[in-house]
Amino acid sequence: MSKELVYTGKTKDVYALDNGNYELVFKDDVTGADGVFDPGMNQVGLTIDGVGDINLRMSKYFFEKINALGIKTHYVNCDLEKTTMEVKPAKVFGNGLEVICRYKAVGSFIRRYGEYIEEGTDLPAYVEMTFKNDEKGDPLVTKDALIALGVMTDEQYEAVKKETQQVTKVVYDDMKEKGLDLYDIKFEFGFDKNGDVLLIDEIASGNMRVYKDGKYIEPLELSKLFFDAMK
Repeated sequence: MSKELVYTGKTKDVYALDNGNYELVFKDDVTGADGVFDPGMNQVGLTIDGVGDINLRMSKYFFEKINALGIKTHYVNCDLEKTTMEVKPAKVFGNGLEVICRYKAVGSFIRRYGEYIEEGTDLPAYVEMTFKNDEKGDPLVTKDALIALGVMTDEQYEAVKKETQQVTKVVYDDMKEKGLDLYDIKFEFGFDKNGDVLLIDEIASGNMRVYKDGKYIEPLELSKLFFDAMK
């Protein structure tokens, strides 16, 4: 099958396939600064051998689990030897939208609302959305704004929120079985030619905040603990 490079990203390259789908090539480049890995950064900081393979393996595990539940995603299949994932075509909302689901009040949530809530307080699968915009610091955006701006419809918003909570519960339960506590997780969504919402991108350790016995686990260590627990 022939393929054509259509986008070079920080951690993945995207190729168009002649069957109408796309191929994501997971790279060993990770975000950070000054040689230090930081999943919250918006620039490539270093290269870590094998990180692309780890991210693809976790994404494969969760996408296949989620697809089996009937939740719509862009995932078709993957080739672990080539570190590639085949996905269905999907358009992003606006110029890109990140969706966060929170079970605990930590991180940017506590920085914004710390005068109203104590750090670590339970949250009811709270969903928030931010525009992907490095210069503006990924600003929060409300449902009403998304609709008013024509980024998504009311129905699409409710579908994204529902699927975010469903998928987060899948990841949370899986982590719990391994003695790990998911505090929050970040997703990306798009939509197909019919306007149906699809979970896209990846589901990897760098996109989630996980604790063990009250201690935060770095993404690379989390991947190791996660797969070790499956042996």
